[in-house]
Formats: sequence, structure tokens, C-alpha cells
Amino acid sequence: MTSTFSALGVPENLVAVLEAQGITSPFPIQEATLPSTLAGGDVLGRGQTGSGKTLAFSLPLVARLAAKPQRRKARFPRALIMAPTRELATQIAKTTEPLAEAAGLRTTVIYGGVAQSRQEKALNDGVDIVIACPGRLDDLMKQKLVDLSHVEISVLDEADHMADMGFLPVVRRILDRVPTGIQHLLFSATLDNGVDKVVKRYLQNPTIHSVDAPQAAVNTMEHRVFVISADEKKEMVRTLASGTGRRIMFMRTKHHAKKMALWLSKAGIPAVDLHGNLSQNARDRNLAAFADGSAKVLVATDVAARGVHVDGVELVVHIDPPAEHKAYLHRSGRTARAGSDGTVVTIATREQQGDVAQLLKQAGLKVPFESVDRNSPAVAEVVGEVADLVTYVAPVKQQPKRSTSTKTHSTGTANRSRGGQSSRPARRGSSLEEQQRAGGTHRSERGAQSASDRPARSSRGSNTERPGNGSRGSRTGGRSAGARTTAGATAGTRGRGPRRATSPATGGR
Repeated sequence: MTSTFSALGVPENLVAVLEAQGITSPFPIQEATLPSTLAGGDVLGRGQTGSGKTLAFSLPLVARLAAKPQRRKARFPRALIMAPTRELATQIAKTTEPLAEAAGLRTTVIYGGVAQSRQEKALNDGVDIVIACPGRLDDLMKQKLVDLSHVEISVLDEADHMADMGFLPVVRRILDRVPTGIQHLLFSATLDNGVDKVVKRYLQNPTIHSVDAPQAAVNTMEHRVFVISADEKKEMVRTLASGTGRRIMFMRTKHHAKKMALWLSKAGIPAVDLHGNLSQNARDRNLAAFADGSAKVLVATDVAARGVHVDGVELVVHIDPPAEHKAYLHRSGRTARAGSDGTVVTIATREQQGDVAQLLKQAGLKVPFESVDRNSPAVAEVVGEVADLVTYVAPVKQQPKRSTSTKTHSTGTANRSRGGQSSRPARRGSSLEEQQRAGGTHRSERGAQSASDRPARSSRGSNTERPGNGSRGSRTGGRSAGARTTAGATAGTRGRGPRRATSPATGGR
């Protein structure tokens, strides 16, 4: 019989937050772990992707901190959640923040790929809960921008993926900095690749809850394998992408994911890409387009295999079959989440059948292989209702900002002659004009006054000479420049250029 969150011991203010989101009944892993976690014990949870693990650890974490309110201290968080990818960290934050807000707690998310200044400010302002990727957190710890000595509870999510990505040494280094004897919660689909060592090192007499077997596939999914010729693959992808519902399509490389998303969009099927080459702003923008329905298809690499949760993903397509079975399960877990139904299709050429068969066997699946083309009834059954085509509109590229002034100052021209490379001096000229317009001291006047004092600098056009160093380029060019420097120098100026040009110590530089 399914219990309720209140019966499991979740505080009423947090239950109200869940009910406002339409969450009234706990999932199996939540029902299994919450009594232990709310009591303060260490827990090892093993559950499949999409099983509700985030609430299983965020509820007891927030409840523990709220039970003993403390004044925030800059750079000293009270709770730590670690996740392997920025997408998963962001997803955890979306689930945790409403609970934390209801309890008067403050959270922040820390990951790489973006400027750390905003993360520094959040830490300096004081936060209760840090949700972080190990790499950036380790960097901030080395810079002494965050101190984990006040952490009361730690969570390690997707520990098996941490191991696959090589993060475990960093994870151990981070966990060595939290106080001993605190509550540790660790969630992982498997305990291989060193995860078992982390469990033994940090968890004290953990309660183990295994909702599913380590290799179990999500049982609400329908798995199919379509065998086609290599020449038909691209058109098959377009057909499978043409339905009305959301679908995620996985490819192995970033380059091909980008090309496929663009090709589908030009074919009238709005698609966006998600891979490691995108900036964080681009990732957020593309995920938002996929979530709000303006893009029906997300073409992704394995960066989206974990942590990307969008409601209503009805189809996952493995355009390129993954290299190993765990990647297959995590990719497939983007659909049929939280008990809903979904379909997973693997496209296999005839040459790939053996590899795909081995992959599915390791994943614990028995799936018949279907030889099809894009007009087959089996394909139409998966596609469902076909969406109307959308005219492709190329994104507008933002033009770089240019100075509004068209005037060229004499000193700007003199400065442009220095260095020989048009791009760098042009930027200097623009900077001078901007400062002049801002009402600052006219540096161009100072440049005019000193231009005659720096004849050696005006001869840098060929890049054979550096300021004040005579000649460091070709012997002939340096000597002539040095001669011009001596001839044009003002009274009292030493002729250092020629002496250095003939010196054995500097002539070979």
C-alpha cells in the first residue's frame, strides 16, 4: 500500500510545496529511503534513472537544515549536493529550490563553463545549500572561496556516472574536507568502477535501498530496433522526427549532432542541439526551446543522457547506438519518466546488428530486430500523428558593436602605424575615442606630445623591433631602425638602438 509524504515524516510545509506541484504520492525509492534519511542515517540508494531520486535526497536535506536554523556565514555552506554534469546540477536545483525557499534556506549552483564571479558573489552573500559539479567546486576550494568545514549533510548523485567521467579522485578530495561523522547520502545505479570504495570510505553503516536491479531497464518503455540500409538512415531519422510530440535523438559526436539539428530544421522540423561545444547560455536557450515546444526535437550527445528532464518526451531515438549498455539505459531514461510511458528506437544498419545485439543483452533486454524502411507500418506506428512542417528561419547573427564616431585623430593615425597589425591598433583607436567621449583626460593629446619622443616605436610596422630594445628581428632591419632612432632622437637621448643591435648578447634574440 502506498504511503503519503506526511506519513513518512516529511514536514508539513514541504508537503504543501509538493502538493502545489501536483505531487501527492511518493515513488518507490522515496518511500523506501525517506524514513532512513529523515532519521539522519547514511543511505545508499540504488535506483534507475527517472525513479524520483532527487526528491528522495532533497526532502531530508532541507528538513534537516530547517530543523536547526542557523545564521548564514559567507563561504560556509551547510549542505552539499554533487552531480556529474551541469545539466543534472541545474535539474537538481529546480527541484530543491522551492523546498528550500519554503524553509527559509538559500541555494546556489556551481559548475564550470561559465564565469565564476556570480558564483563567488553567491558564496560571499551566504548560502545554505551548494549544488555543484566536482571540477568547479574543487577550483573554488583551492582559491579558498568556499569552505566545507560546516557541512552537515552531503549528497552524491549519479555516483556511477562520476566514476565513468573520472571524477572520483576529485570527489574523494572534496569529501575529505567535510567534517567526519556527518550524514552522507549516495545514489548510484551501479557500484562498479570504484563507487564501492567511496561507499566504504565515507558511509557509516548505511541503509541500502535497491529499488531495481542494477541492470534493470525502465519497465514502462517499449524498446524497438529498426534495421535499415546505411543509405536510408538519414531519411529514417527525418521520418522518426516528424511526429507531434517531443523526442530526443542521440548521436555520438558533437559535430554530427549540430549538423543533424540544422538539417532537420531546414527540412521543416524544428530542432535544437545539445552537446559539449555549446556555451551555457546556448544550452539553456536550446533546452528552453525544447521545453516550451518551439522545438520538437532535441539532437544530443551523451551530455544529455543524464540530468535532462523535460515532461512529455514520448520517443528516444538512438541514431548512433551507444558504445556500452549503461549509456543505453541512461539515454533511454529520458522518456518513460516517473511512471509514464515512452518508446525507445535504436536505428541499426545491417553491419551494426551484432554490436547492438550484444549491447541489449548487457542491458538485460530482449528486443526483436525489425527490418524496415521509412514507409513501413512499424515506423508509422512509432511516429504517430505527423506534425505540420515549419518554415526554417535562419537565426540572426548579432553584429559586433562599432564606434559611432567616424573621425580619425592624427594621433590615432600615428598609433595605428605602430605594430603593423591593423586589428590591434584599430581597437586602441576606438578605446581612445570612447574615453574622449566619456569626458576623461585626452590621452590622444598625451600621445601627440610623446610621439616625437618615441621614434623607435613608430618603426614597428614590420614587427622586427620591440620598443626600447634596438633590434630583435633581422640584423639588417634592426640596424637601419637603430640608425633612424639615433638620427631622429632629441638632444640628451642615448643611441641605445645601435649599441644593442651590434651587441652579441642581444643580436641573437
